[in-house]
Amino acid sequence: MLKIEPRTLESLLAAAETAHPRECCGILLGEGLTITAIRLANNVHPNPQTHFEIDPQVLVDAHRAARKGGPQVLGYYHSHPNGLARPSATDEAMATGQGLVWAIIAAGRVTFWREGDARFVALPYVTTSR
Repeated sequence: MLKIEPRTLESLLAAAETAHPRECCGILLGEGLTITAIRLANNVHPNPQTHFEIDPQVLVDAHRAARKGGPQVLGYYHSHPNGLARPSATDEAMATGQGLVWAIIAAGRVTFWREGDARFVALPYVTTSR
């Protein structure tokens, strides 16, 4: 089961609230099945009200930091400002099939999903402290 620290869950909700009515986005960091932090990223998509694209430099920096012993990149997050907290058809098309975790924030809640070869699967979680 996925674990996430309460302050990290609060950070996801705050990021979505701050970005509204645009989609927020960023990277989920941690180790194994525990998300310990997020890295905020600019949404560089030309239509940020309905789509997201993580700033590529933020992705590069997160992967470099992980290779140097920092937290691992576990997946990504974004919000659906006027939608549901589940993957959209666009999300399905963007999935890499690498088994990454996606957090989707909508309507004041966060859901987690694992991307697979064909679709996303809901990922239950618990909050935990380090």
